Amino acid sequence: MIIVVLAAAASFIPGVPRLELEPEVILAIVVPPLLYSATRGASFSAFGANLRAIVTLGVLLVVLTAGVLGLVTTWLLPTLGAAAAFTLGSVLAPPDTITTVSHGDEIGLPKRVTSILTGESLVNDATALTLFALALGVAEGEQASFGAGALDLVRNAGLGLAIGAGLALPTLFLRKRLGNPTLETALVLLLPFTAYLLAEEAHASGIIAVVAAAFSVSVNLALDPKHQYPGGYRTRLQEEAFWPVLDFLLETFVFAYIGLQLKFVLEDLAESHDPGLTRTLVAAGVLLAVAIVFRLVTVYVLFGRWQLKALMIKNRSERDLYFRQEQQARQERRARRGGQPLDPPTQKETLLVGWTGMRGILTLAAAAAIPETVPGRDAIQAIALFVTLGTLLIQGTTVGWLARKLKFDLGAEHAETEELRSKARQIVLAVDGDRAEIDAHYDAQRAALGKAVMERQLTEDIAREAIEDLDLRQAAQHTGDKWGGRP
Repeated sequence: MIIVVLAAAASFIPGVPRLELEPEVILAIVVPPLLYSATRGASFSAFGANLRAIVTLGVLLVVLTAGVLGLVTTWLLPTLGAAAAFTLGSVLAPPDTITTVSHGDEIGLPKRVTSILTGESLVNDATALTLFALALGVAEGEQASFGAGALDLVRNAGLGLAIGAGLALPTLFLRKRLGNPTLETALVLLLPFTAYLLAEEAHASGIIAVVAAAFSVSVNLALDPKHQYPGGYRTRLQEEAFWPVLDFLLETFVFAYIGLQLKFVLEDLAESHDPGLTRTLVAAGVLLAVAIVFRLVTVYVLFGRWQLKALMIKNRSERDLYFRQEQQARQERRARRGGQPLDPPTQKETLLVGWTGMRGILTLAAAAAIPETVPGRDAIQAIALFVTLGTLLIQGTTVGWLARKLKFDLGAEHAETEELRSKARQIVLAVDGDRAEIDAHYDAQRAALGKAVMERQLTEDIAREAIEDLDLRQAAQHTGDKWGGRP
């Protein structure tokens, strides 16, 4: 948010030119690597265990939000036209929950909430961009319908999934044969761009393609012994340092780019008779309020329906039986899929998920990607900027305070984490082998951790922590040997 404010202030400096980039370039450069980076740290098993909540928020809620904000826009700014109004609705629909998740430990988020918000952020981008492309096509004169849009969403998701998973296979094959950390990192860096562009060229979901590729590559490289190779630890350590830097640079670019447009967008709105500057600012304030309130209310409704059947059972013994059956079903799902399944959410969890509706990179990038031929482009970009800033200011600065006020009892969760870490250490120490063969011994330890994940003894995040520790130890041992000593 500070970057946007500074860039917006800089746009008013006399002589600062207006920076204009091709819309397709912005989405193609910014979205794929950011999404890949977010996905590579996510837990696949947690994603599957919480799939119901993730789809509810990432698909259904995004569609409802885009529709409601589009309708409100047609009422506030009727001269934009319905197509442009719903284009704005799709731009404002997806929250950037991944930013909140990245600070989950500092904020005090329960793991279940973190898993849901991570999955939502990965899915809602695909849903919103599909709606965005549909609405944008109508705004530019193409013919479309709701039924066609729904079919497009399913087709695009399926084809994008196939493309992403298909590209992961040659990436895994080539990576362990390059024998150079720089080339291996470059190969993986090219993957999200290739998956996104190839999927978009095939009229599929580039977002889903990137997510599928990221899950396939990251899970296999970290946990599957078949994809371990000599020197792989060097590449993993290099990537752990590389991706956060790239994330920061790309996020800074998008926020700065949008901020630098502020002066020129306001000037264009001031010169236009309709909608005009004042009307646009009023619309931005109303849409900000609607976006915040609608998410909060709808999350309560969507999550609350899971408990509706139980609440309608008046007989206490029958209600207790229902809850026992639901608990047994959840335990069976956990045994099949692993991870932490979503129980009927508590009021605290529902409130926290509902409040994490900050708009971010995708909203700004999509707004910047709207062509000049779309009616009301300046108004759409200005509203997207003000709504993003408003949610960051109102929700982004208070979500940590809210989490602390709700006083989640994380004692059992922390105890379980420490127990799993202790188990991971025991698994590593139990590996036999010739300790003189440094690389072979570490590879055996990593293989044991991967096997433990497959057998549901460890979670992915704990295994990855342990593997990163092994990578560091292996690198330190090689460094010590190189300089004639042991660390």
